[in-house]
Amino acid sequence: MRRIRANAIAILTVAWILGTFYYLWQDNKPHSSPSSASHPRSSGSKSHGQRAPGRLEIHREDRTIPLIVTRDPRSDRAGRPGSRFDEKAYLAGKQLKAGEDPYREHAFNQQESDRLSSERSIRDTRHYRCAALTFDPDLPATSIIITFHNEARSTLLRTVKSVLLRSPPSLIQEVILVDDFSSDPEDCLLLTQIPKVRCLRNAKREGLIRSRVRGAESATASILTFLDSHCEVNTEWLQPMLQRVKEDHTRVVSPIIDVISLDNFAYLAASADLRGGFDWSLHFKWEQIPIDQKMSRTDPTQPIRTPVIAGGIFVMDKGWFSHLGQYDSQMDIWGGENFELSFRVWMCGGSLEILPCSRVGHVFRKRHPYAFPEGNALTYIKNTRRAAEVWMDDYKQYYYAARPAAHGKSFGSIAERVELRRKLNCNSFLWYLENVYPELQIPAKEASPSAVRQNGRCLESLGQDKLGDLVVSVGECRVTLGSLPLSQEWVLSGPQIRQQDSCLTITAYSSGSKVTLELCNTKDNRQKWKLKGPSIQHQVSGLCLDSQSGLVAINQCRSELASQKWEIQQVT
Repeated sequence: MRRIRANAIAILTVAWILGTFYYLWQDNKPHSSPSSASHPRSSGSKSHGQRAPGRLEIHREDRTIPLIVTRDPRSDRAGRPGSRFDEKAYLAGKQLKAGEDPYREHAFNQQESDRLSSERSIRDTRHYRCAALTFDPDLPATSIIITFHNEARSTLLRTVKSVLLRSPPSLIQEVILVDDFSSDPEDCLLLTQIPKVRCLRNAKREGLIRSRVRGAESATASILTFLDSHCEVNTEWLQPMLQRVKEDHTRVVSPIIDVISLDNFAYLAASADLRGGFDWSLHFKWEQIPIDQKMSRTDPTQPIRTPVIAGGIFVMDKGWFSHLGQYDSQMDIWGGENFELSFRVWMCGGSLEILPCSRVGHVFRKRHPYAFPEGNALTYIKNTRRAAEVWMDDYKQYYYAARPAAHGKSFGSIAERVELRRKLNCNSFLWYLENVYPELQIPAKEASPSAVRQNGRCLESLGQDKLGDLVVSVGECRVTLGSLPLSQEWVLSGPQIRQQDSCLTITAYSSGSKVTLELCNTKDNRQKWKLKGPSIQHQVSGLCLDSQSGLVAINQCRSELASQKWEIQQVT
């Protein structure tokens, strides 16, 4: 019995050894390619170990992280040996020297830019519902216009290649590089070895504005796409913008502009709830979409109306661009052209939109790496003053009040632009404020008392109710010898509506909430109001001051209601 057991163990041991050798031998045999003719891949499945198209497997430690690749693998020929372009030689021609400050030349970390691949993958930052959008199969092709002056070669190349790799080839008519008299002409000329890339070189420094006009005049496509030279376009960035312009040629559309870090070139998603705005000094700023618009947005893929665009990246019909007078070519270098274009588009029959389903990354720098002939500040004042003088009518007084250094500064002749506005029969700046940017508050000249009137009645304070709240109501206007009683006098001071030391205050942020008087506190959001046409709107809740219930409350804004129409009348 012991002998039988020993024999069985010996047989099992030999079998285990032979099995192990066989397994190792099979594991080391060469395997056929998944795309080989003898093993065709079915359209509905993926074989084990095979990467899904459009995905990149990144191995870090023991983890495998799938990332969406934001380029079309079939378009990988751009800048490859199939073209004549020698990328390594192009980049090697402008490498940083040992010990050289990587921020000095371009105001961003050139060393980090040079280290990155010209075809790096970036995260798709769109809302997930954007992937379900469909576009017309016959979208028009566009001419991409990129102006630059002494741009880092690695950054410029990455801009060009991101356009070619992440756009349907049929939609790119050409990429026009306008070299604004860079120190080395080959920065631009060598890139023309890449298919579809053209180079125009200025004979002297012209600046972004005149360079863009030259690029637009040279373009052969019916749609113009303006890009900065330090960008990276994202997944399906182009189709949403072409679709909107195809549907209405008077639209000027811009993507959401993501942030590329100037330090490490990390690609960071920007908020989808922002639009372009400005203050009276014509300083551009990103601002939150007004609360009433945000509440009415049921679809995160819908376009966002914007009073102004940042100006670096937008798509526009070429015929419409020419009809509206292109750019003001007497503006110099950079700055202010976005206001002039935005006012002109809105006031002369067009519209401006930001499209949440179009994303383009941009390197935002903290300083200009190039010189301005008259200095940065004077150039900006000249350009913005031209915009104010042509388009802002009497409201330009607020520009000069906010930017007193503009007084007396030369800004050249504006006769041609004034005549252009007359020929185009454009609307007034008051129309722009009322219909496009009612949120821009007109500065109060003085904190003088006013009556807040409504059909012969006046907003007034009534003293305390049983709960101890200071009640606000409307009552008959009681004028005595040309003046009102203190209970009907109000001072509009910034966002607050004051009566001595007390301010109009909502008791809650919901519709129907009572409005009372409380001690003024500039940090209390319940006391922040704004005039919107004839309505008085609470800035945070988006609800409007309403006298419908007898006592004053806030309710959903309805412009047709007489109970929400107010007139501010200064007390003489």
